[in-house]
Amino acid sequence: MIPLLQITDLAVTFENEGKSTTALHGISLQVNRGEILAVVGESGSGKSVTSLSILQLLPTPAANYRRGEIIYSADGIQSTNLLQLGNRQMQAIRGQSIAMIFQEPMTSLNPVLTCGNQVQEAILQHKKCSKQEAKVQTLALFEKVKLPEPVRIYKSYPHQLSGGQKQRVMIAMAMSCGPSLLIADEPTTALDVTVQRTILNLIRDLQREQNMGVIFISHDLAVVAEIADRIAVMYKGKIVEQGPARQILHQPSHPYTRALLACRPILHQRGDRLPVVEDFLGRKEHEPELKLIAAVKPSPAIENQPLLQVKDLSVWFGAGKNWLGKSTPVTRAVDGVSFDVYKGETLGLVGESGCGKTTLGRAILQLIKPTSGEVMLDGKNLGTLSPAELRVIRRDIQIIFQDPYSSLNPRIRIGDAIREPMDVHGLGATAKQRKENVMDLLEKVSLSPDHYNRYPHEFSGGQRQRIGIARALALHPSFIICDESVSALDVSVQAQVLNLLNDLKKDFGFTSIFISHDLAVVKYISDRIMVMNRGKIVESGDADEVYNHPREAYTRRLIEAVPKL
Repeated sequence: MIPLLQITDLAVTFENEGKSTTALHGISLQVNRGEILAVVGESGSGKSVTSLSILQLLPTPAANYRRGEIIYSADGIQSTNLLQLGNRQMQAIRGQSIAMIFQEPMTSLNPVLTCGNQVQEAILQHKKCSKQEAKVQTLALFEKVKLPEPVRIYKSYPHQLSGGQKQRVMIAMAMSCGPSLLIADEPTTALDVTVQRTILNLIRDLQREQNMGVIFISHDLAVVAEIADRIAVMYKGKIVEQGPARQILHQPSHPYTRALLACRPILHQRGDRLPVVEDFLGRKEHEPELKLIAAVKPSPAIENQPLLQVKDLSVWFGAGKNWLGKSTPVTRAVDGVSFDVYKGETLGLVGESGCGKTTLGRAILQLIKPTSGEVMLDGKNLGTLSPAELRVIRRDIQIIFQDPYSSLNPRIRIGDAIREPMDVHGLGATAKQRKENVMDLLEKVSLSPDHYNRYPHEFSGGQRQRIGIARALALHPSFIICDESVSALDVSVQAQVLNLLNDLKKDFGFTSIFISHDLAVVKYISDRIMVMNRGKIVESGDADEVYNHPREAYTRRLIEAVPKL
C-alpha cells in the first residue's frame, strides 16, 4: 500500500534580488494513515517551508522547487505528485483532502466575518449542500471541538474569543471536510499550558476518530512527546534525525536533538546557566557532558526592605453604560491584590490568560489607572504623583513587552529606538556618548554594534526580544516587569534569553516581576512565585516550595499541564 504522503529529496530555494537562499536541502519524510508525525526544530529550520510546500502555498516565483517529489495517496492505491498539479487542481485538494491549522489564528481568521460564516464558507466550497445544512454541520463541528456555547461562537467575531477558542475554530474549519491529512503548524505556541494540553488532546482524539495522518510542527520536543508516534528533527533545512518518538526522546543520536531536550528550564535548578544549542554542537563526540555553572545566585532569605509595595490594588472595567443607556457588567480584572517585592528579588507571577497578570503589571507602572488601592515604589505613592513627577519616576521603572515586534516602531532603526529613552531623560552628556551607550547595551544583550542601523523586521523573534530588553535597560532602572517575554520563543532561544536576564540581573542588580503562564519557566527564573486566578492571588511562597508542594488545586492543575517527557 502506498503511504498517505511521501516527500522524497525535496530541495527548495528562494530567489531575491539575484541572491539564492536554500531553505530545504533534499529532505525525505513519510506520513502513514492513522499516524502523527512530529516535525521539530527552531525557527528557520525549514519546518513551515516543508508544510507550505505540501499545499503549494509558498510565494512564487520567489520560491523554487529545485528537485524532489511530494507523493500523496488518499486511498493507498492511486497516487499524485502534488508538485505537478496546477492551481485549480490544488484548490480541490486544499481543505478537502489536506487541511492545515496555521500558527496564529488571529491572522488566519478574517476579522470582519463571524466565526460561523468562515467555517460554513469552507464547507460550501467543497461540499454540495445548502447554507442551512452547512450551518448545522458547523454547529456540530463546534460541539466536536468542545467550544462552549456553539450558537454564541457561531455569531461571534474572532476578536471576541480567547486564543484557545480561536484555535478551536481553526481546528473545526480544518476538520470540516474530513481530510485524510492534517498539517498543524505550531498550533499551541504562546497558548497557556492548560489550553495547550486541551488542544493537544483534541487533535489526538480527532486523529484517532477519523484515522487521519497528522504532521504536527513544533519547536518543543516536550510538547510533541504528548502525542507523536514518530519524530523528525530539522536543523538548517536538513533532517538530522528521525525515528519512533520513544527512541528520539530517550536515546537521541544527534547533538542538536540532545540540545533541544537539555535546554528546557524544568530540568535545571534556579540560578544555573541553561545549556544552549552551541554548547552541544561545538562539543566533540567523546568530550564529557556539559557542566552547568551558576549564572546568578538565588536571593538570600528576605530581610531587606521592600522596593515595591502593592496594597489592596483593584482594576475594574466596564462600570458604565452602553450606547443604549444600559449598565454594562463590571469585570474585576484585578481584585484587591496586596504583596511586596524586595530589592534584588525576582518575583514570578503566573496564571492563565485572562487571570489579570498583564493588567496588574500595567497598573503597577501606572499605564492603567487603578480603580482603588496603592502602589508604593521606594516609599513613593505612584498614584498620587503628578504627570511631571511620574515622568521622572519612569526612569526607574520599565517593562519588557510580550510581543517585541508590535512594541517596536517598524520605521525606526533599533539603535535609535534604544537611544530614544536616553534622549528623553537626558542620560549621557552628548549624542555621541548616548550612541556609545547603545553600542555597549547591544553587546551586553549578545547583539553586534553593527545592528544599530537595522530595522525591526530584519531580526528574528529572539533578537527582537533582546532589543526590547536593551531598551528597558537603557535608563538603568531599579525595577523591571517582564510580561510574557519568552512565551512565544523557541525553547533554545528561550534558554538564551533566560541566561541573558540572569546575567543582566547580576550586572545591573535590578528587581523584577516575571509574568508568565508557564510555571516551569517561572520556577527557574524566580525567587518567589505568586499564582493568580480571576483577579486574585490564590497562592504565594518560595519558588521551589510552590512548585514542588502546591497547596491550591488551581496551582496543581497548572503544574500538571506543563509538558513532560
